[in-house]
Amino acid sequence: MSVEIEQFMCRTDNFGVLVHDPKSGQTAIIDAPEEAPILAAIKRTGWTPTLILTTHHHADHVEANLALKERFKLRIVGPEAEKAKIPGIDETVGQGSSVRLGDETIEVIETPGHTAGHVSYHLPASKVAFTADTLFALGCGRLFECKPPVMYESLKKLAALPAETVIYCGHEYTLANARFAVTVDPTNPLLKQRLAKIEALRADNKPTLPTTIGEELSTNPFLRWHDPAIRKHLGMEKASDAEVFAEIRKRKDNF
Repeated sequence: MSVEIEQFMCRTDNFGVLVHDPKSGQTAIIDAPEEAPILAAIKRTGWTPTLILTTHHHADHVEANLALKERFKLRIVGPEAEKAKIPGIDETVGQGSSVRLGDETIEVIETPGHTAGHVSYHLPASKVAFTADTLFALGCGRLFECKPPVMYESLKKLAALPAETVIYCGHEYTLANARFAVTVDPTNPLLKQRLAKIEALRADNKPTLPTTIGEELSTNPFLRWHDPAIRKHLGMEKASDAEVFAEIRKRKDNF
């Protein structure tokens, strides 16, 4: 990995992230949930931010945009489809767009579902992706602005990333997600092992992130719509992949 990453907590359960390119000295903030923890991380690392990469418009991801922009004169990048809702936005991006951070190319993947314009940021050279509220560890975002087929297609894009891709998500929801996951995939030994690990981490107040695409493919039910055991458990052996995903999302909403 050529970039350095600092992950920290914001608000009650948001993750803040700084991404630093040591060669150029440039630093990106992935979303801006809360000013004080972000300033503390900047002071701790000594990294001066040059841009904010916004994933979507929800207040708990853009609250500190204007304060940070005023303080650091940085550039705010965000999805074209949500530009009217993102404070201080300077540059819009969409599927196929890219942003430079020093020598690092950051690829934009449109991942609507949680919101209609949500994007994720992929750093192929460093094998890292920031998926915010689309893909969580053992979960996916609630569908506030889109129907299940839209989120299904977004998750397919992320599932197709290389298995070793390291994933940083927007929230510390992993324990709740794991407890739900075992209700739809109860015979998965890897999931049971992961649940035990997550319970131990949270008991020590330690973060459960980052994760990897490979780990999610083996344990996250929202990426396992094709799995025969899950389909049998749900009584959906002949359903389409999208229908299985929709049923799992519906069950999570009511969990």
